[in-house]
Amino acid sequence: MAKIRVAIAGVGNCASSLIQGITYYADGEHAASAGLMHPDIGGWKPCDIDIVAAFDVDRRKVGRPLEEAIFAKPNCTMVFQSELPASGVTVQMAPILDGIAPHMADYDDDEAFRAADAEPVDVAQSLRDSGAEVLICYLPVGSEQAVRHYARACLDAGVAMVNCVPVFIASDPEWAEKFTKAGIPIIGDDIKSQVGATIVHRSLTRLFGDRGYLLDRTYQLNTGGNTDFLNMLAVERLKSKKTSKTESVQSQLDARLESKNIHIGPSDYVPWQQDNKVAFIRMEGIGFGGAPIELEMRLSVQDSPNSAGVVIDAVRCARLALERGQAGPIEAPSAYFMKSPPRQMRDSVAHDACEAFIAGEDTKDGVVAQVKMTEVAAE
Repeated sequence: MAKIRVAIAGVGNCASSLIQGITYYADGEHAASAGLMHPDIGGWKPCDIDIVAAFDVDRRKVGRPLEEAIFAKPNCTMVFQSELPASGVTVQMAPILDGIAPHMADYDDDEAFRAADAEPVDVAQSLRDSGAEVLICYLPVGSEQAVRHYARACLDAGVAMVNCVPVFIASDPEWAEKFTKAGIPIIGDDIKSQVGATIVHRSLTRLFGDRGYLLDRTYQLNTGGNTDFLNMLAVERLKSKKTSKTESVQSQLDARLESKNIHIGPSDYVPWQQDNKVAFIRMEGIGFGGAPIELEMRLSVQDSPNSAGVVIDAVRCARLALERGQAGPIEAPSAYFMKSPPRQMRDSVAHDACEAFIAGEDTKDGVVAQVKMTEVAAE
């Protein structure tokens, strides 16, 4: 089969993990081992993803070969595949817009963000020239203008989009309609990790409800030392992230919690943690006879590989949608892979719906009925 031609916007830690993983899982032994949710989607394996274009604004990455740029500072994710083939891709200078928070330049020289001294490219034209079929948006949290710029470039160039960040495109009716009218698929918004804080919190929340416990209050606190957490020290950039994470958990409740009883969001930047994310979850509720229950857990994960393990599936599902002529938000993969999809589902239902999509059975009455029944029950 032909390769899936992919462009990447934002050559940070998540891009590094994804690109390392494409080579890592090309090894038959690794492909049969842990880490993949789907070794094969529509006949495509992870190694069938071909990165053909990359965009960034950081002086340490722009103008460098992609296989070198993914290891440049301030990237700090774990290196599990150090030997990479020559990509033939040079990182291009993108429009900055709101892609860099002002405070990011205030840190020491190893971490400080400074834009490259280069003229920004025309993103849509670069996508056309590269022959990209899918664009992965990995921009920093709070990059509202920049994400929309890439969304427009996808529409102009006829390229599918996988929106991994909490800027609402697939879940915004106006943008969804634009992608539908253009005949272009989009999967979004805001990637869930394979086993991350959000998916664990959602699962525990649903467990309480399914087992008859009433959740009274809950919090999720997260710390990390990568540039995602550094960027989010700017409180004004956090609004969409907090909304995305909070609503993702609220969607699993039979009755919403009052805002004062739920707190979910990034908490602090701890430089020495680097790409290690630590999440603290607490849940308080009431069970049989009014008996109280308290649950506390601590989750420690490598943040970027945890994300890349989902993106590697989302890209192949986007390509599958292109092949089938589907347009607009692709609901089942979005519900399974993203925190803020156009349609929230229980994770078990989203899993089954995504499997049906991959198998080409997503329009069968059984899957549609199951989703509708779940939505009715949730209401």
